[in-house]
Amino acid sequence: MTGATNQFISVSPEELKFQFELEKQSYCDLKVTNSTESYVAFKVKTTSPKKYFVRPNTGVIHPWDSCFIRVTLQAQKEYPSDMQCKDKFLLQSTIVNSDADELPPDTFNKDSGRNVEECKLRVVYISPHSSPGHSEDAFKQSSDGNSSQAVQRARDERDALLRQTLQLQQELEVLKRQKRRRSDAGFSLKFALLVGLIGLMAGFLFKLLMSSPSTETVDV
Repeated sequence: MTGATNQFISVSPEELKFQFELEKQSYCDLKVTNSTESYVAFKVKTTSPKKYFVRPNTGVIHPWDSCFIRVTLQAQKEYPSDMQCKDKFLLQSTIVNSDADELPPDTFNKDSGRNVEECKLRVVYISPHSSPGHSEDAFKQSSDGNSSQAVQRARDERDALLRQTLQLQQELEVLKRQKRRRSDAGFSLKFALLVGLIGLMAGFLFKLLMSSPSTETVDV
């Protein structure tokens, strides 16, 4: 990522990008690196101080060290025209003797003969629906999530169909066995009834034969 530089410090990124949404705060982090063997003091200024919250807005960076500055865009009630922002930030830097907790009032006063370097940073507002990286990541995550859900649903449906198929096969075997039992029982009952009926008829005929009177031949 490119950044702004001068003889004392380098700043990354070189512009402040805020994802702009109504009634929501947004922030951008700046990395400020001391490029010297001396202590470097910095101060952040902006053309719209009421819109932004900067922490820390002043400080001292040790030699070859770096620090982060968080710039917060306060929640806004209306969109800017064409999402264009004319706000600017100015980051001043100068060599100091030590990392004192409090800097003298004239630390960044050029009239006092100090060598004060400046980095100018512009502000860019980004719509949450037009951020390429954000949209691409969100789309990729959404696609991955949808694909995983689709695969899982397909597996669940397959397993459910297999279970239903096995259950139906088991029920069919039970019905077949029950049908065979009923068929065998029906055949045995019919056979027993038929045998009984034949026996009754045979007995009835035998009784008739035994009860009939005998006949004699008479010679005339």
